[in-house]
Amino acid sequence: MKRKLWLAVFLVLPVGLLAQASPAVAGAESQRLFFPSDFVWGYAQFDIAPPHNEIDPNLCSANAGNYGGVHAPCNAFGRYMLSGNIEVHPFGRTLARRLVLFGEPSFLFGKNVPQTLYTWSASPIGIEHTLGFGADIKRGFQLRVTQHYLFSRLGSRDQYLGPADLGTNGPWGRYTAIGLRKYFGRRRNDFQ
Repeated sequence: MKRKLWLAVFLVLPVGLLAQASPAVAGAESQRLFFPSDFVWGYAQFDIAPPHNEIDPNLCSANAGNYGGVHAPCNAFGRYMLSGNIEVHPFGRTLARRLVLFGEPSFLFGKNVPQTLYTWSASPIGIEHTLGFGADIKRGFQLRVTQHYLFSRLGSRDQYLGPADLGTNGPWGRYTAIGLRKYFGRRRNDFQ
């Protein structure tokens, strides 16, 4: 799992930095066949959940405090979440310019047990990730095939956490879906 995490960091970070380093240029530069200047788009988000309102990745049952109180081994309720979305349009010309690859990771951190233990710990819990591909259609529509993976536990949470442990299915389990997305407006390119 550590390899997957480091692989994701070392693949996503350079792509994001490359996109930041090359400003959008109109004309011939934006019409390159491979990796045009606007080939990557995305965002990163950091969230903090206040006490008594923890993020529940559905790894531990809500009554986990009954199995050890403040020392309950199943304390995988999050305080912090780092999430994002990245879309890559690797082609700038031909019909292939409509293709898109995307990923939506969410990293959870914390050490809390509802009604029992509330901390500000940033202990890693796990990662929820979604990958897919799609094709842009006319008028802001995009046909997408999405693979949602099981919740991957990190660190000391990558083991059986006692009788309150619900397994690795996470909030949605593993699934593949075919969908149609509608974009409204346009992305702003003038954020500096």
